[in-house]
Amino acid sequence: MLLLRGAWTRRPRLLPTHGPRGRAHPRPRTPMPQVLCVKLCGNLKYYPSHLYSTVVPPDEITVNYRHGLPLITLTLPSRKERCQFVVKPMSSTVGSFLQDLQNEDKGVKTAAIFTADGSEIPASTLMEILLMNDFKLVINKITYDVQCPEKEELSMEHATEMDNVKSLVHRLFTALHLEEFQKKREHHLLERIDHLKGQLQPLEQIKAGIETRSEAKISGLLWTGLALLSVQGGALAWLTWWVYSWDIMEPVTYFITFTNSMVFFAYFIVTRQDYTYSAVKSRQFLHFFHKKSKKQHFDVVQYNKLKEDLAKATESLKQVRHSLCYAKRGTQ
Repeated sequence: MLLLRGAWTRRPRLLPTHGPRGRAHPRPRTPMPQVLCVKLCGNLKYYPSHLYSTVVPPDEITVNYRHGLPLITLTLPSRKERCQFVVKPMSSTVGSFLQDLQNEDKGVKTAAIFTADGSEIPASTLMEILLMNDFKLVINKITYDVQCPEKEELSMEHATEMDNVKSLVHRLFTALHLEEFQKKREHHLLERIDHLKGQLQPLEQIKAGIETRSEAKISGLLWTGLALLSVQGGALAWLTWWVYSWDIMEPVTYFITFTNSMVFFAYFIVTRQDYTYSAVKSRQFLHFFHKKSKKQHFDVVQYNKLKEDLAKATESLKQVRHSLCYAKRGTQ
């Protein structure tokens, strides 16, 4: 292709004008526009044109690094606008990034991140680990393939220095925010303890009534056993001294003792517990307690779970308060 200027036109002739003294003065020359002529030479098929474009497709997600921080650029589904998200690799997680995406555009109903082979990435994964490999971002059931650029490999000295800086930042963050975190945890535990106590209050009232009735029944049973033993002893004494003699009653008492031994051994076989009065009392108390609980629709499993949760929350609260007290002493 040759670019040639147009042929120069003939120079215009100046017309004389009369001045104040009658002299002729030439008129000012009007500049002529120059025309750019384009002349094509040769066959166009031997000169193919190459088109180069730097415009990013509107639906593509790009990852770039600016000032050392990852910059994720994507198109919002509702507004169809390109939006950039700055990621802090050491503190941001996959869950926080997805939450920021949903907060920016309310049209994002569902969002998830998967690996290249289709495995879902947990929300607790750090963005620094995610950006090491390519991944897939699914927004409203539309999958976008994201290619992560390779980071420059750091030297050993630089890598060691960066690790030291990360450790120092982590320790400073922990030292500055530990007390605030412990106070929030203490407030949360206090609220949980109050909630558990509110759930346990009606159950405690029902439980107290059932325990009272069970204790009364156990007490009556013990007194009944004492009365039976007293009657048995009186009957044996009356038969020995008033009706028969000791020679006749001695084998009777022996067989009564042997029968009692058989009863105690049968109790051990059935319960796998030694026959002691305290063990028998506890076992019989639980029997009466569960029997009355079913009648009054008292959920023993739920009650035990609430008591365990309350004990764990109380123990955690003691540990948190101990840590706060230790931190205050350290600051003083």
